[in-house]
Amino acid sequence: MEPPYTPPSARSSGWGGFSTPPSRSSGGSSSKADYTGDRFIPTRRGVNLAEQFALLPEGGSGGGGGSGGSGAERSGDGGAATTPRDDDPYNMLLRNELLGDNVAVTSRRGSGRHGARGGSAGGGSGGSLFQYRVSPARDAPASPFSLSPVEADPMLPAARRTQRKIPSVPYKVLDAPALQDDFYLHLVDWSSTNVLAVGLGACVYLWSACTSKVTKLCDLGQETVTSVCWAQRGTHLAVGTSVGEVQVWDAAKASLLRTMGGHLGRVGTLSWSGPSLSSGSRDRTICMRDVRSAPPFTSQLVGHKQEVCGLRWAHDGSQLASGGNDNKLFIWSPHGTSPLLRFSDHTAAVKALAWSPHQNGLLASGGGTADRCIRFWNTQTATALSALDTGSQVCNLCWSCTLNELVSSHGYSQNQIVVWRYSSMAKVATLSGHTMRVLYLALSPDGQTVVSGAGDETLRFWNVFPQARRTTGDEAAPFSRAYTVR
Repeated sequence: MEPPYTPPSARSSGWGGFSTPPSRSSGGSSSKADYTGDRFIPTRRGVNLAEQFALLPEGGSGGGGGSGGSGAERSGDGGAATTPRDDDPYNMLLRNELLGDNVAVTSRRGSGRHGARGGSAGGGSGGSLFQYRVSPARDAPASPFSLSPVEADPMLPAARRTQRKIPSVPYKVLDAPALQDDFYLHLVDWSSTNVLAVGLGACVYLWSACTSKVTKLCDLGQETVTSVCWAQRGTHLAVGTSVGEVQVWDAAKASLLRTMGGHLGRVGTLSWSGPSLSSGSRDRTICMRDVRSAPPFTSQLVGHKQEVCGLRWAHDGSQLASGGNDNKLFIWSPHGTSPLLRFSDHTAAVKALAWSPHQNGLLASGGGTADRCIRFWNTQTATALSALDTGSQVCNLCWSCTLNELVSSHGYSQNQIVVWRYSSMAKVATLSGHTMRVLYLALSPDGQTVVSGAGDETLRFWNVFPQARRTTGDEAAPFSRAYTVR
């Protein structure tokens, strides 16, 4: 209760002619204060709600809380000065983060400035001066997109994470007549110069992604193209044939550079590592070649018991992964003739192989119809990391160079393309359109587009990954200026 009004004549006078207002006690009674100074300093004890808001009664009775909040905006000497509001988001954020009060202010919209105050102006039967509630989301995990520097707070707006939308239909479809429906062949590859090579029957065709122009590179006559593979840089293309030969072509000049033997059966898979070229054949051997030297091959690796259907060099050239129709996965050294590691967890042919560009030594492999699994290996520690049953034959695997994701193409029985997020292996998107096994897969040099080929004699182009962030010269080489003279 407010103290009764006292006329100015009845108030006690202080020194110097200043009036001495009564001080407020907890029970609402007034008592005359003793002053020993030469001037009067009014007492504002009990009015600062920023320090004593927790002591206010909820029912609006006692302690001066029944005035409907008039004490929060009136100073002790009757002036118009106001105290800072305790329901400001900044003050509430400080209390939540530093004091751990776990409180959140209610919305004041629609009820005016005094809409959150309890009771009428004179009754005091409403709620407390300010209404607070415990936030139910305090136990929720902190959002990484919160604007709070300490912890995610429900009062502050959070930036929404935009989900990437992958089109479910290809933006381009090309006819590929005579594209073989053979699980053990590799007939599609995309070069660093943005040219797609496709083996169709006895011919190799080149499609320029810049001009959409198609040219025929070569015609093998009675032989059949069984594999194509671009060099990591430049315009050199390796072509494997059905008679066990490997041809190296200069695509820019449309000229044959050399022909190398060494196999007794078809060459179904090829892989470059700088000037080194490896080829796997149906004769169960792997030939290691150096295109700069005169001999057709420098060494021959023997380990698989059946056809070698998958080869892939690591990005740094330190290891070579090979998969065979004998369900085995081997890891080779570039200078040795016996496998460094042997994995036999797959229960079907291992054709799909892909090294992660984000983690050294991380290898993904896929099994055939009887296995249907994608397995991950750490070749640095010789351990198996995880496995996922995809429910369909795994024909190809390809890592994204911009995101920690990979694409898999499948055959029996789903004939689809799936984008996975590593390492949770959650499905990001499923792309359907082919009517037969998706046996061929390649990634564009910019890392955005995936091209797929199937036995339905079509090539489909999908926009799957976002464009890589372009870095300026200062970001790419922060100390480059220190080594330049001018």
